[in-house]
Amino acid sequence: MDINVLSILKKNQLSVTDGRKIILELFLKSPGALAHSDIEKETGASFDRVTVYRTLQTFVEKGIIHHIPTTDNSILYALCKQDCEAGHHHDNHVHFVCNECNKTICLDDVTVPDVKLPKGFKPDHSEMVVSGVCHDCR
Repeated sequence: MDINVLSILKKNQLSVTDGRKIILELFLKSPGALAHSDIEKETGASFDRVTVYRTLQTFVEKGIIHHIPTTDNSILYALCKQDCEAGHHHDNHVHFVCNECNKTICLDDVTVPDVKLPKGFKPDHSEMVVSGVCHDCR
């Protein structure tokens, strides 16, 4: 098992379970975002749907992973950057969806631009999704 997995779980004061280790390893190996169904497929019959769902929710709450918006209102998840913490996600980056392979990729170095809102409006969260063709599919 990757030492990084243990350190992430311990840093976030989470008990080390097989489900958490395996799911976190999937995120660390994945170049793009994962859907609940992707995780179920990869873990096989090892864990039931509820265990996967609860693990994902715990990881979101602890700032280990974040949600990614999709056009079909499904939920994708990706690893957070180092500065996220419980209750405070700082993933202010653009997400790229490839029209060819359907992969969703976090563009960590491309930040969501500030949006000037009318007086009296206060933003809580901004998300930006760009679609096109990824580097691998070009």
